[in-house]
Amino acid sequence: MLENLRKYNILLASKSPRRRELLTQMRIPFRVVTIGNIREDYPVELPALEVAEYISGVKANAYHSIMGDDELIIAADTVVVLDNHVFGKPADGQQAVEMLRELSGKTHQVASGVTIATKRQRTSFTSITDVKFAKLSDDDINYYVDNYAPLDKAGAYGIQEWIGCVAVESINGSFYNVMGLPVHRLYQELRLF
Repeated sequence: MLENLRKYNILLASKSPRRRELLTQMRIPFRVVTIGNIREDYPVELPALEVAEYISGVKANAYHSIMGDDELIIAADTVVVLDNHVFGKPADGQQAVEMLRELSGKTHQVASGVTIATKRQRTSFTSITDVKFAKLSDDDINYYVDNYAPLDKAGAYGIQEWIGCVAVESINGSFYNVMGLPVHRLYQELRLF
């Protein structure tokens, strides 16, 4: 099981509890590292489905100069895309409500970009999942925003939470990608290091 990674100290450049949970499930030993104030803006002309991969690369670049020769970094970012519009994390409860209203009754894409890097090797990729939402009432949306933590999630929702049970009619692609880390593809890419 990924014996090739034994030579590395694996660093996860993410504050996301979901990414930590998923890497733990994969039985990959890692340590969380965070550098504050990494800018997560992107060129306005960048296609929406390329934004997450671009930001994951920015995050990996922030660590490159302080990485040791025996370290491997995993950096990731997730965005929700509807009609070529990027939904990141909402700034407040009102913005979360507005995002969920826009997603209601529509199919959107969840794009997770991942960058894996050592001092000598680097790869980046994007995984995309189509998510079809049922029509949500304002009561459903307000209940979710008031009782869960939508502010730390792209598109203001977590598929693994209550809203995933009541709103997600179907998905085409990786469930774990929607959680924030495309673990199957990550596993395949880590085999190459």
